Amino acid sequence: MTAERLSGMRNKALIAGAAALAVTAAGMAANPDQFWRSYLLGFLYWAGVPVGCLALLMLHHLVGGGWGIVIRRTLEAGTRTLPLVAVLILPVLMNIPRLYLWAQPDKVAHDELLKHKAPYLNTPFFLGRTAFYFAVWMALAWLLNKYSDGQEKSQSDGTWKPKLQLVSGLGLLLYGLTATFASVDWVMSLDPHWFSTIYGVMFMVGGALTAMSFVIVVMSRLVRSEPMAALMKPNHFHDLGNLMFAFVMLWAYVSFSQYLIIWSGNLPEEIPWYLHRFHGAWGYVAVALLLFHFALPFVLLLLRTIKRKAQVLAAVAIGMLIMRLVDMAWVVTPSFHGEHISLHWMDVTAPVGIGGLWVAFFLTQLSRRTLEPVEAHLLEGGH
Repeated sequence: MTAERLSGMRNKALIAGAAALAVTAAGMAANPDQFWRSYLLGFLYWAGVPVGCLALLMLHHLVGGGWGIVIRRTLEAGTRTLPLVAVLILPVLMNIPRLYLWAQPDKVAHDELLKHKAPYLNTPFFLGRTAFYFAVWMALAWLLNKYSDGQEKSQSDGTWKPKLQLVSGLGLLLYGLTATFASVDWVMSLDPHWFSTIYGVMFMVGGALTAMSFVIVVMSRLVRSEPMAALMKPNHFHDLGNLMFAFVMLWAYVSFSQYLIIWSGNLPEEIPWYLHRFHGAWGYVAVALLLFHFALPFVLLLLRTIKRKAQVLAAVAIGMLIMRLVDMAWVVTPSFHGEHISLHWMDVTAPVGIGGLWVAFFLTQLSRRTLEPVEAHLLEGGH
């Protein structure tokens, strides 16, 4: 894709993001609490994309395959947006007491469980852990991009491939730990009386699914022009569709496993989380997730013809991106309102605004390096 087309897409994303954020900021005056809740929802959704890109990039360096070669530059561009994500979390960190019950001294003073969890759930430690997560993710992204740049300049795999594999192997271990604790801190602690040992895995899988869906949409645009038109073949989109299918299955498996364990245990400290999300209007959202986040994608991604057509697969990916936001809202919003559904218009404008800024920065990063990877000669021809 030419630099001019990327620039045009970036400008549109930037304008859309700025406009949506301006509208959302206007709503802050009337309902500041809702503004920060909607902002948190938008941040959590878009933070999953670069972190998911980082995980997919490290996975590619370890296992190889043509699927990773064709999307490598896109994944690398996604990881280079992590500094922006670190900036975007600052408003959340400056308004912790508005969002988290455990950061409100009057609530903690009258709650024995919150007192018990205070050594972990306290503002200074929360800030320190968040800084550590971003330090680890950005360090991994910096090393992977540095070695990839060296590989590109030398046009050789011999020196750089072992380094990329070493960073990726250690990095995936660090990613598993940091992503788990980040999901506990940023999301699960919204309900400080509830806990789940599989929560981190659920969010890692969800982030990878969001990232893969986003990458498929991007590649469906890049394949319309050189150099990707010559590199991307139907079999590559077929592979990406298979990976998307795998993440859909894994998300369903992990989500059902969490529900099954809590349902079978039937403990009073665990079941309220699901009671809030299965009763009232949220119950219909749960059914929609079952149908459109799992059942329909499951059927569509079984079809070989869909996975081998870039634009059709991209349509499925766009649907998945929408349902990923619905899933995030289903997880986050009842923490503030209980079983009574209260979707505000800022729950739409805030994610659109943050997304517009993030996509604009992503396209900037994508345009700074060649789209054709060094390993392009390893790609197999196919139709």
